[in-house]
Amino acid sequence: MLKAFYRIGYLWDPANQMRRGLSLAPFDDLINASSWFGPVFEYGGNVAFFVPVGMLAYILFQRVSRPLLATTLLGACFSLAIETSQYIFALGYSDIDDLLMNTLGAFIGAVLAKLFGPKFHWFWIGLASLATIIFVGLVIGGESLGDPSKVKQLS
Repeated sequence: MLKAFYRIGYLWDPANQMRRGLSLAPFDDLINASSWFGPVFEYGGNVAFFVPVGMLAYILFQRVSRPLLATTLLGACFSLAIETSQYIFALGYSDIDDLLMNTLGAFIGAVLAKLFGPKFHWFWIGLASLATIIFVGLVIGGESLGDPSKVKQLS
């Protein structure tokens, strides 16, 4: 949703994010892709972005009766809020695939937190904090992280 306001290298053009669009056909981008990179970047990025959300939410929900379900539902609701906001404010393309991959990422994060148990919870919190610091560093680096002459446009 916020990709309209920052850039990490030349992975995307912020100007292309200021639009409203809606795709309700699951895996349409995967089926109709002209390149393997676009879907891998989009799907993989959405899953990876929500894994820490799932880990941290599972740690918070571990005392409820079904923490895995609660975490997955929270991930789905959070993702739905993002996709809805993108559509309302014309800040990106709202896609059912994003909702599915974000929810999957939250689920994977919850499963990892459950499998490794409470002894690793501080590790997950530290890892999520480190990932946040790296992300902020990449955003601050912005356009300096790439060579615009090497950019290839994917159609």
